[in-house]
Amino acid sequence: MMFLRQAAANLVRRIRFSTSPTAMSSTPTRSVFPIPSLSRKMKLSYKFGSGDYTWSMNQMNHYLWIVICGNAAIILGINANPVFAKDISTESSFESSAEGDGIIGLRKVEDGSVISNIHTSKWRIFTDNGRDFFLQGKIEEAEKLFLSAIQEAREGFGERDPHVASACNNLAELYRVTKAFHKAEPLFLEATDILEESFGPEDIRVGAALHNLGQLYLLQRKLEEARVCYERSLKIKGRVLGYGHTDYSDTMYHLGMVLYLQGKEKDSEALIQDSIRILEEGGQGESYVCIKRIRYLAQIYLKSNRPTEAENVQRKILHIMELSKGWNSLDTIIAAEGLAMTLQSAENLKEAQELFERCLDARKMLLPEDHIQIGANMLHIARVAMLNCNRLRKLDISGAISELEKAKDLLENSIRIAQRVLDKLIKQKVITKGYGAPGETRRDGRVALLILLQSLDALGHLEITKQELQESQEHSPVEAERALFQCISAYREFGAERLISDFPEVKGQYLSCLKRLISYSSTVGTQRLKGETLQELEDEIKHLEVEISPYRKQKN
Repeated sequence: MMFLRQAAANLVRRIRFSTSPTAMSSTPTRSVFPIPSLSRKMKLSYKFGSGDYTWSMNQMNHYLWIVICGNAAIILGINANPVFAKDISTESSFESSAEGDGIIGLRKVEDGSVISNIHTSKWRIFTDNGRDFFLQGKIEEAEKLFLSAIQEAREGFGERDPHVASACNNLAELYRVTKAFHKAEPLFLEATDILEESFGPEDIRVGAALHNLGQLYLLQRKLEEARVCYERSLKIKGRVLGYGHTDYSDTMYHLGMVLYLQGKEKDSEALIQDSIRILEEGGQGESYVCIKRIRYLAQIYLKSNRPTEAENVQRKILHIMELSKGWNSLDTIIAAEGLAMTLQSAENLKEAQELFERCLDARKMLLPEDHIQIGANMLHIARVAMLNCNRLRKLDISGAISELEKAKDLLENSIRIAQRVLDKLIKQKVITKGYGAPGETRRDGRVALLILLQSLDALGHLEITKQELQESQEHSPVEAERALFQCISAYREFGAERLISDFPEVKGQYLSCLKRLISYSSTVGTQRLKGETLQELEDEIKHLEVEISPYRKQKN
């Protein structure tokens, strides 16, 4: 499963810790290997129903890791990222000597403490190799090794030893990342039970394990179970780490997310705001983690129909990005684009257009000319131009048509770029390789198809509007009809590739195109949409609405 390679590389850190008995302190001590720079991963976040979408940077979150045993294991309170326990206090290879050849027993370190036998040594080897296989995207091999690590931990340390909890956590994390939630849950529960039994219910290591379990429940939308876990974890972290600690704020933020999904918006907003305040007071107000939380707060405001508050928060984000990175950064462009879309929805079209155009200029400096983000940016500007047309149509027909011509040029370029990206992927046979294809490549295919459908749908709408403006003149409906049928053809051309078409966002846009075509046909009629063809499209609309209905409910 090669698609996990890059995700895993961005998610796993190496951790080292003291082997002395003092390592069992209830307060975590961090000691981390130097970490190479981690590439950031671009992903598309699409807001269903409005036709708007934004690009966001997906970076690695911080980890809370807790030493739970003087010799070996760790348990980790994670945000969304797997971290694997590793013991580096002893070498992970077997040693032999003239005195010890053929003798399997216990080995001592300088302080005289017994730390290893054949099983514990194998546990460390299996853990290390399992992690390495996971990083390579070799999930089946990693799973087998983590299973073996659990068995060796049981035999080497005992059934209820914290090392077993560590081994269970590692395998559970693998299952969580691969969405085998039914396998992950019992392992997380066992790890939590062992830690609670070993250290007591109020120990920080239990708090970290509860955060892990809460994350699993949140991903499954088991919201009440997630809330209980996060609330217990928050209480423990506050008592042990302090109420101004960043790890305390992390669990607070996740609890806020759960409460928001449960419809408790006021409580959710308060928690998320407090989690942001803690980071800001700790000097991390410009960090990626803090920016991510501020963005989530902006989304809460937008969904709650509070555009002014959302705009203020997004201006804050853009200001931070401009000061810290300047416009020679995709982070700044993304922040500006988010603000521009909010301004567009608030009908502040002039400033929205200026920001979109500045984003386009900046992207052209940073990205290849046929990059899909450039096509998406052109689509944004075209939509603003079409909104400008609507404002002008009763006052200045020639001005309105001029805005449509500007939008048409942008849409044609957006269509060209999206089509080129898809053609390239098909030509390279990347899409047809299925789930062995790299994650970003598959995502590029989905995004390109989405942009193509949106641009063709918008072009069809543009031609219909132009026809209405020129109703006193002879204007053929061919252009509008052609654009809408191209939208259908594009979806069906790539529809065989479930890898990029079988997603709610893509299906939702295709549904919009079908509805527009049928509406247009009922108004003016078309040469190509009659009888059986019309009935087929109406049946397809019903089928699609059933398919994406659960997604719409989830988004709402």
